[in-house]
Amino acid sequence: MVLEPATEYERDGGLEDPRLININDTYYLTYTGFNKKDAQLCLATSRDLINWKRQGVILPAYKGRWNVGWTKAGSIIPQKIKGKYWMYFMADADKRPNQMGVAYSDDLVHWIEPLDRPVLERRPSYFDSYVVEPGRPPVMTKDGIFMVYNGADDRTVYATGWALFDKNDPTRVLARSEKPIFRVEKEWEKMGQVPNVVFVTGMVRNGNRWLLYYGAADKYVGLAVAPTR
Repeated sequence: MVLEPATEYERDGGLEDPRLININDTYYLTYTGFNKKDAQLCLATSRDLINWKRQGVILPAYKGRWNVGWTKAGSIIPQKIKGKYWMYFMADADKRPNQMGVAYSDDLVHWIEPLDRPVLERRPSYFDSYVVEPGRPPVMTKDGIFMVYNGADDRTVYATGWALFDKNDPTRVLARSEKPIFRVEKEWEKMGQVPNVVFVTGMVRNGNRWLLYYGAADKYVGLAVAPTR
């Protein structure tokens, strides 16, 4: 174990929703610090993946330009855009929780929100009508910033979607999946600690294919494979 609850914002709850990225020989781990009262987006850094330094809460709960609740699931773009680092995250708008926001930083520790609204909102009657949460860190492509994200509908059945953002303006959505990439199908995705969950947190390129690692029913780890183009 490299990190365990040790601070006031983690104690009695734990560390959840990790997203890991390597920038300039440093590993940046965003995670949710949960103390059974509040969930807040936090950051830890490491040079070797063994010894970690907590940087603290980077987007506090109940604050922000549109957030009125918790903050979670920070997903950092691995390179600067116009001199800034950018990160997508999940937070709660008034009466419409679980939507995706965006923030920028000069140093990867101090973050500022440029928008007074979510950057990627819930959509009624779609697979992401109740939850829109960043998955693993986005991939920069020739067409834009490609993100795989986790959605859930009004029955809290999870599915995996994608969004494409402008590579020169991470606040601008270019395209978004009308249907999920994949959804709950297997029995071990339907039954577990939390039923009906497929939740992507890792994606690795392996030759001419992408390997998507995901949590299934909050009990198992699953693998989905997609070809590259």
